Amino acid sequence: PKMANFLLKKSYHINNLKISKFKDLWGSHGVFTTIRLIGKPGKLVLFKDHFINLIKSLKKYKIYSKHIEDNIKTLIRTNIRNNIKYNHLFRIALTKKLISISIRKRLKPSNNFELKVLNYKRVDPKYKNLQYKYILKKLNSYDAMKVDILLVYKKKILETCTSNLLFIKNNKYYSPKNNCYIGNTINYLRKKIKINFRDINLEDIHKFDEILLVGSGKGITPVKFIKQYKWKNKSVTGFKKIYKYFKLLNL
Repeated sequence: PKMANFLLKKSYHINNLKISKFKDLWGSHGVFTTIRLIGKPGKLVLFKDHFINLIKSLKKYKIYSKHIEDNIKTLIRTNIRNNIKYNHLFRIALTKKLISISIRKRLKPSNNFELKVLNYKRVDPKYKNLQYKYILKKLNSYDAMKVDILLVYKKKILETCTSNLLFIKNNKYYSPKNNCYIGNTINYLRKKIKINFRDINLEDIHKFDEILLVGSGKGITPVKFIKQYKWKNKSVTGFKKIYKYFKLLNL
């Protein structure tokens, strides 16, 4: 598979912001968020929403401390350069001891995007925690530009390993609401269009004309097919409408 192309990888001690040996922190007790970084100078898309969610998660995982909000903002400022034109993903991960930051090139998903299906629910799925080892192992056997993994639990569709899902039929939009993380991009879109958040049964998948991946990394990516369920994309109408709103984020 194509490996991520990193522009920067740094870790800092949380209490004094001194540089430490880089650790990606996957598998640790902690949280992370991935934000789209775009333009020159770099702009973090939907930063305020990402930041609010990150602070909520830090409190939930009991990692929050007095100066952490200022420290995060300081590290972000010092690591985004004014002389680079960005089309990257900015990831920040935190444990009790470390803050890790990485910036990697955003790869453009293929026009022939496919979903593989995995019977799995993320650990504590309402939060972006670092318990991703199992998922990353599965993802690493595919090319991330062509494939993502659809997570299914008790015959309900949840999310993919990287993104939220939007299902479209008869100009109506649906998205799973339980056992998944409702991300910032889909929260932004629900202010523009009506999205029905509800359980979606795997057996109903063939009723939908379009399935879109929605998130900071994948942007808005139409799924072409899901071989395991003989599902094929039948339209681009919904995608075009959604993409129009999504593009406004990157101005």
